[in-house]
Amino acid sequence: MEAVLVEGGEPLRQGLTWRIFHPIPGNDGKLPLLASAEGGPATFEFEPGDYFIHVAFGRAGVTKKLTIPRSGPVERQRLVLNAGGLVLNAVSGNDVRISPAQLSFKIYQAGGDAADVEQQLVIDDVKPDTIVRLNAGTYHIVSDYGDNNAVIRSDIRVEAGKLTEAVIQHRAAELTLKLVSEEGGEAIADTAWSILTSGGDVVSETVGAFPRIVLAEGQYTAIARNKTNTYSRDFDVVAGHNADVEVLLK
Repeated sequence: MEAVLVEGGEPLRQGLTWRIFHPIPGNDGKLPLLASAEGGPATFEFEPGDYFIHVAFGRAGVTKKLTIPRSGPVERQRLVLNAGGLVLNAVSGNDVRISPAQLSFKIYQAGGDAADVEQQLVIDDVKPDTIVRLNAGTYHIVSDYGDNNAVIRSDIRVEAGKLTEAVIQHRAAELTLKLVSEEGGEAIADTAWSILTSGGDVVSETVGAFPRIVLAEGQYTAIARNKTNTYSRDFDVVAGHNADVEVLLK
């Protein structure tokens, strides 16, 4: 048995997982697994009868029914995965590079019921520059930059036999919060921070002398609490412009 990405393509030599199933479900409702193999092309011995062959290549896969006759030869089985690859990355603003540690992606099957998102999930927590093997089709990508509100959604099409490289543009920036006695002064420790949107919603809460956070482009208010005192400052976030946000003791 061998598998190809597209009709007429070269057989894949590695990365395949083969599974052979009995066609009649067991008591648990699942098809019994009879044999498996990993690598490239595989060879199995069969008794006459019906079987299901499944081959996976990453998150791509295809299933075929195979009937073994009681006599006569069995043709070499070639399964067409109709699959490609997807590599994701992102920038902030026009072209500001984002640290890979701050990025993660979720890949969903596109076009499903929005109320049934979890069942559409194909793969979670994909890191930048990782090749994800997928069946050809359109996928809904959710890109998270940091842990707050910098989230971008996009639909991307994967073509069979090709590697699709997509760079998502975030409208966000990384900020360092500081409570200082004067501009450019030393950050004061043991400060509790709350970040509010222009509408008054809390988007981030943290504690520290100079915590670093990521926020989507927009207008915010930083509230700093130190001991029994509270200080605040309004500020703007501009996409791709990483900056310090200083709140003065006054």
